[in-house]
Formats: sequence, C-alpha cells, structure tokens
Amino acid sequence: MKGSFAIVTLGCKTNQFESAAMAEQLEQAGYRRIDYSAGADLVIVNTCTVTAATDSQSRNLIRRARRLNPACRVVVTGCYAQIDPAAVQNLPGVDRVLGNEEKSELLHWLDADGPKVQVGDIRQARGVTFDLNAFGSRSRAFVQIQNGCNAFCSYCIIPHARGPSRSALPQQVVDQVCKFCTAGFPEIVLTGIHIGGYGNDLQPPLSLADLVRRLLDDTQVSRLRLGSIEPQEVSMELIDLVAHCERLCPHFHIPLQAGDDAVLKAMNRHYSVKDFRNLVEGIKLRVPQAAIGLDIITGFPGETENAFANTLALVRDLPVTHLHVFPFSKRPGTPAATMRHQISGTVARQRAAELRALGEGKQAEYARGFIGKNLQVVVEGSKQGSKRHGLSVHYLPVEFDTDDHWNQRTATVCVETTRQGTLLGKLIDDVG
Repeated sequence: MKGSFAIVTLGCKTNQFESAAMAEQLEQAGYRRIDYSAGADLVIVNTCTVTAATDSQSRNLIRRARRLNPACRVVVTGCYAQIDPAAVQNLPGVDRVLGNEEKSELLHWLDADGPKVQVGDIRQARGVTFDLNAFGSRSRAFVQIQNGCNAFCSYCIIPHARGPSRSALPQQVVDQVCKFCTAGFPEIVLTGIHIGGYGNDLQPPLSLADLVRRLLDDTQVSRLRLGSIEPQEVSMELIDLVAHCERLCPHFHIPLQAGDDAVLKAMNRHYSVKDFRNLVEGIKLRVPQAAIGLDIITGFPGETENAFANTLALVRDLPVTHLHVFPFSKRPGTPAATMRHQISGTVARQRAAELRALGEGKQAEYARGFIGKNLQVVVEGSKQGSKRHGLSVHYLPVEFDTDDHWNQRTATVCVETTRQGTLLGKLIDDVG
C-alpha cells in the first residue's frame, strides 16, 4: 500500500470524469482513497478557471490541503494549472503542477524526475485518451466524448485551457459505455466541453446524433442523457431521436447566456434571439414533456436595463423548465474583461436573483405536471433519515421514503406532491 490519497474537484462534469480516471489510476497502483478533509498523504487538486473566483477557490483548497496534513504531497492540475502554471507553482506547498493533457499520465508524473511544472502546449492536443472501468460510488456515470472548444466566446477562457475541439473515436465511446453498463450504472451522461461539435474533426466527419444512434444500437444503455449543447448545434435529427427513443432522456441543456441580440453579439455568440426562440418552441412541439434548461449570464458589459428586460421577457415567454444563472465575473485574459461599460457586481447579482426567482417558478410549475405519475428514478447520494433522493429522466429531483434495509440504484416512485420544484412521492417498486 502506497498511502492515502484524496482528489478535490472544481468545475465541470469533464473535470469530474477526469478526476474519476485519476482516482482509478491511483487505486490500481495501490493507493487508498480517503476524504479530502481527513488529511491524505497525496492530494490532487483538479482546478477550474472559468472565473477569477474559481481561481481563488483553487488556491484556498491547495492551502487547506497542506494545513490538514503538513507532510502531504500536493499535485495541482486542471484548467487553472494549465492557464497560469507559474502562479500555481509559487503557492506554498505545491509539489507538482500538471496540465490538462498530463492528467492521463498521472502515475508517470508522480514518480518522474525533472521540472516541477509539466504543462504542455494544449493547442497541440489531439484526441481523447481517458478510459474508466468504474465511476466511484455514483449512480450516474459520465462519459467524456469530446474535449476542447473552438468557439472563443468573449467572456470565456476555456479554449485556452482546454485546447481545440477534439472527439473520442466512436468505438472508444461505445466501449466506455459498455463498461459502465456492465458495472450496473443505470444512467450514462455524455459530457465534454463542447459536445455539440462532436465528430467535426473525425474522418469521415460524424455528428452527435450519429454517435447517439450508435450507442442506442450497439450498447445496452438503459438511460442516456446529453450534456450541455450549444443552440446552433441542437439538430432536428437529435430532437427526433429524443422524441422517439425512451432510453434517451427528454432533457436539453442549452446555453442562452442573454436574450438580447446586441449582448449576444458582444459575447461572440452565433445565433439570434429569434433563432433561440424557434429552437425551444420546436423542441416543445416535438417533445411536449421535455425538460429544457438554460445557462444565463447577467451583468455582461453593456447590458442595459432594456437589454436585461429583453432577457427577462424571453425567458418568461419560453417553455423552459429550469435556469442556471451566473452574474458576470471578469476573467483576466478574455476580451470581456476589458470591455467598456462594465456593470457593477451589485446590479449583476440583483438581475441574477430576479432571473433565479423566475426559474424557480418555472421549475415548480413544470414539476406539478408530474403529480400522480409513476417515474423511474436513479437514486443518488446517501440516505438521510428515512429519505432517499434521486433524479427523474426529466432532470427533476425526487424525494421518497424507504425502510432501513432498502438500498438500490433505481426505483419506481409515485409522485404525490411537490415542494419548490422537487417531486415528493412514495416507493411503489424497486427496479434495481
């Protein structure tokens, strides 16, 4: 046994997938995983850099690791390490700094001689190399089908942290999904930085719809969920697949970011408000019970009161079911950080609160439509008293009672009522 390790992860599902892959490498090499707060011998901090605030969170986690165990080795990787390795290496207690591509060879770099910083040129990255046999104790497993981004939205540093858009080979994805199916995961989530661009770099080119169809044909996946997809990349072919296949979750997560054409242009987003409205209404026409979630940024530079009112009106009108709202945060190194007409943080937060309240109302209204229905639920998290929690295919949280001996990954729950967008029901059958 080589000692204990802990991995702490900030940011997106891609980071979570990559942390699971690093954990598997360490466990196979004889390390024992413990909780981060327990003070491990080796701590991996898998960072995010989407905002200046996440950089700060990363630094705090690095410092705390050393306080918890003064003798521990601290290895920092992820997007913050990729973007600013010099700043990371100068933090007290950091033993090694690894870039995003170097994660896949974590064991090699742990034992290698040479410079403290091992961060390659992410612009030269090609392909997707991670492979997993399991996904920890979770009920839902994430599969990384793509990495990188070519969009260069004016507020976003991620293309510089993740490199160009690149796709896993279809057979890689099939093999990974098959492993998770064999391991008994009831839900698989397809993730990446820009999954709507899947297959554009392959020869011959493929689409996300092509990959989904192959997964449905060539694997035993019982419940497949799509990660976030850019609006211009949600094809009619993909919508029709969701409409006609019960194994594909009727759930679309689509970044809107702003409901005003001038703000969208300043963000370097390549669609109009009219385009977005037509897309959402088209989805609801083909998949009437679809869950549709949006990402929105408030307080972007130049967002006037009228521009925000346009966003508010659009969201109010659209048949969407939940919102992820973020006040704009300057990210050094992006065009938006130096744009004129910056909006105060107070105003951005006030606008975010107004949109969140609207989103909570929409989710509550959507949830009420499931009262009296039996839903298959993927159970998540540990038991809390007599309560179990899970997720429906429509991305709604579900709470239900069980006895002390019940411990399954899936269940059938009859929805009796709702509370603030959460479905409350009773267990009528377990299917796991």
